[in-house]
Amino acid sequence: MALTLAAPPHPARLLRRAGGVLQERPGLLAAATVLLVCVPTGEKDVAAAVHITAADLASLALVALTAVNLLRGRTPALGRADAVRFGAIVTAAAVATVGSIDPATSLTGFVRLTQVFVLVPAAVLCSLRDRTDQRLVLGSFVAAALIQGVVGVHQFLTGTGASYAGRPIRAVGTFGALDIMAMSTVVAYGLLAALALALGERGPDGDPRLRRAMFAAAAFLALPLAVSFSRGSWIATAAAATVLLLRADARLAVRGALLGAAAAVVLVGGLGLGGSGVTDRLSSIGSVSAAPDQSVSDRYDLWATAGRIWQDHPLSGAGPKAFQQLRDSHAPLRLSSGSDAADATIGFQREPLLSPHNMYFLVLSEQGLIGIVAYGLLFLGLLLGCLRHARGRGPALAALALLTWVLIDFLYADIGGTTTVLTSIVLGLAARAARPPAGTP
Repeated sequence: MALTLAAPPHPARLLRRAGGVLQERPGLLAAATVLLVCVPTGEKDVAAAVHITAADLASLALVALTAVNLLRGRTPALGRADAVRFGAIVTAAAVATVGSIDPATSLTGFVRLTQVFVLVPAAVLCSLRDRTDQRLVLGSFVAAALIQGVVGVHQFLTGTGASYAGRPIRAVGTFGALDIMAMSTVVAYGLLAALALALGERGPDGDPRLRRAMFAAAAFLALPLAVSFSRGSWIATAAAATVLLLRADARLAVRGALLGAAAAVVLVGGLGLGGSGVTDRLSSIGSVSAAPDQSVSDRYDLWATAGRIWQDHPLSGAGPKAFQQLRDSHAPLRLSSGSDAADATIGFQREPLLSPHNMYFLVLSEQGLIGIVAYGLLFLGLLLGCLRHARGRGPALAALALLTWVLIDFLYADIGGTTTVLTSIVLGLAARAARPPAGTP
């Protein structure tokens, strides 16, 4: 009896089939962008002008697919409100680039700002055609967080992470010590997405298995978030979770706060997970104004530096990427030359402080009053829209929580690093959630 083997599909046929799937479900590319953030990129030169990652390439593929769909009429054009918000960002960045102290350098900054705050969010907005697409992208946030969380917990337990208080216990996931905030960002996003999806499955129409799985994922992700030792991520996550719970159910917010406090006491106080490092880090939050440590003191000095640069260029700013060029001439003498970074791969390095570590001060110094008004229009418009329309729906609640996290994190951080593209995905999710539900007059 002869055995006949089927010939493998021709590569061109596979490409056409994949293209057809993406045409029908472009949200797959947005989900792939989130997951590709987990791909290790190796240690990078933080002073380099451009870093291109696999996630960036996937996001650009999403932009290209969206452009093709728009030209073919398969995707509706942006609404007037979205066009105004995104157009204001492009206009502000263009004006700042034209009037920059170094237009050639600022041009790369203009491209990056347009990618992060306009092109990718708009592409995500257009690709999320229904609730399934939104769940798909949010599920990718949870999956990426679980991957990083498992790696991070292993680093903490085995002492193979980045250096913290002289010990290699700081969880950094696959990102390394030079991108110290990346793992905590991914884990925080996944925790909030899981919590929102779980809350969205309450009621008789919800899926109890999905609800339990998402609650379990959120509970687990609290551990790698804790051992990231990132005060900023802790604050932003706590605030965003509070907004999420209050919007979903005020009584549930109270119960959640009590359960969270009890879990923290058991895990940290009873079982010793995180040890004194977590408690010491928590206690340091209250001393950031009275007795700030060196990292906090440097942030204050960087903020003051950005303020001085803005005073010299009040209307349109000094131009994208101009902060690092003007920092030394405007910074106080006590500002450190860089922050310490160390792990088993890179050894000990000094990482230069190339930004004010505050997105709002960065915009003010580099894009002036025109820029801060444009970004205020975008952020406030999305936030108010999400608050108006996030009423019990899991994806809308998640978008509200993720946007809240980003806006709070921007108080002491700015764009940069591997996870920057995730900010674009969050803004796209928020723009989708800020739209009135179908059928609303």
